[in-house]
Amino acid sequence: MSNLLIVEDETRMREVIKMLLSDMELNIFEASDGDEAINVFSTESINMVISDLKLPKISGMEVLKHIKNAKPEIPVIVITAFGSIDSAVEAIHEGAFDYVTKPFTEDKLRSSVKRAQQISKLTSEVKYLRREIEGKYTFNNIVGDSSEICEILRLAGDVSHQDTTVLITGESGTGKELLSRATHLNSPRSKNPFLPVNCAAIPSALLEAELFGHEKGAFTGAHQLKKGKFEIASGGTLFLDEIGDMELDVQAKFLRVLESKSFERLGGNKTIQADVRIIAATNQDLEKMVQEKSFREDLYYRISVFPIRIPPLRERRGDIPLLSQYFIGEFSNNFGRRPPTLTEKAMEMLYNHPWKGNIRELRNVLERAMILSKGDKITAQHVILHESQGKPLGELNLNQVVELLMRDHRVGLEELERSYIQYAMEAANNNVSQAARLLGLSRATLRYRLDKM
Repeated sequence: MSNLLIVEDETRMREVIKMLLSDMELNIFEASDGDEAINVFSTESINMVISDLKLPKISGMEVLKHIKNAKPEIPVIVITAFGSIDSAVEAIHEGAFDYVTKPFTEDKLRSSVKRAQQISKLTSEVKYLRREIEGKYTFNNIVGDSSEICEILRLAGDVSHQDTTVLITGESGTGKELLSRATHLNSPRSKNPFLPVNCAAIPSALLEAELFGHEKGAFTGAHQLKKGKFEIASGGTLFLDEIGDMELDVQAKFLRVLESKSFERLGGNKTIQADVRIIAATNQDLEKMVQEKSFREDLYYRISVFPIRIPPLRERRGDIPLLSQYFIGEFSNNFGRRPPTLTEKAMEMLYNHPWKGNIRELRNVLERAMILSKGDKITAQHVILHESQGKPLGELNLNQVVELLMRDHRVGLEELERSYIQYAMEAANNNVSQAARLLGLSRATLRYRLDKM
């Protein structure tokens, strides 16, 4: 049973929340102000929190910051007044799991709490798994606290202690090799080699020799004996990246090794035992390739004993703030400077981008933003995105831009106008005349609208 802390200064509202959640197997704690909330959180084993942002003594935002500093994994759902979207965005930026606006519906609150329960449960399982894993390396290198990542870590943890063949699928840039390394280094084979082979980068004629090795004189240019990856990785793990690009003739020989646990070098007749654990990865649809006869059906079933799918970044947007913070910290160490903070607008741009290049693209965008940013903040103008919903922004007509804003940003007209003017002012370094030219307005009109804002 999860321990839920409700922080709300209105007694009636606390009772309403308790009533709406009465059948959800929750052990509920209550606090009527920020001081009491921090005290309860410090003395009780709280799994998740619902907190109003407007509280006496200490604000809900300060309560959120305290919780995130103490236990970042705890999901916090914030309650904000209708129309206070800026406060909600700030709370999300500070690490809030979700927000609901007063007056909220029963469905909205219950849905948010159910998801928070799932996150809390999976996080607890992952923490337990991490405590159980021995050795010098953990899954901490895999950044994210979304339910999808928690489930992936659980699966990888379950299979890491076995010799089972693993197939990791996912788009390019999602971290397939990182997960495979973590799986190996948490396995009994961790003290032995981990050898990656990119099947797409090696021509078919050379891939066979790369995997199985060759004897001296096996072919023109084979001037000496060469051990293959299967032999070098003995006792360890062989990671076959982009296995969907392996040609059919090599697939047949690879399948034989998987079935017989042995192989011969090219040009040789000595049987060598293949004491390796196989982890394969691909960004292709192998089932479709099997149907098209471009990938062997028997090999597919042989390597997909334990499949793990890493979802693209756009399917787990909740990890974007944590990943951004991680990369900014990494680049700050590399550049020898204090980590800048992302403005709300910059974070909003990152959150709403389609990320076709996934985590690799996010990392590149933030590295560029770090170089462009000279101060203590990364603003919207430092975040250079080349796509918007898969299409360059410059190719969108006005109606498409409006549709994009309405769908992805969920902004009203006033907020759109405010953001448009603020962006122009930032671009013009707060020069009103220059900003007016950018906006196609007279200086007097822009000054009037600034005064109104």
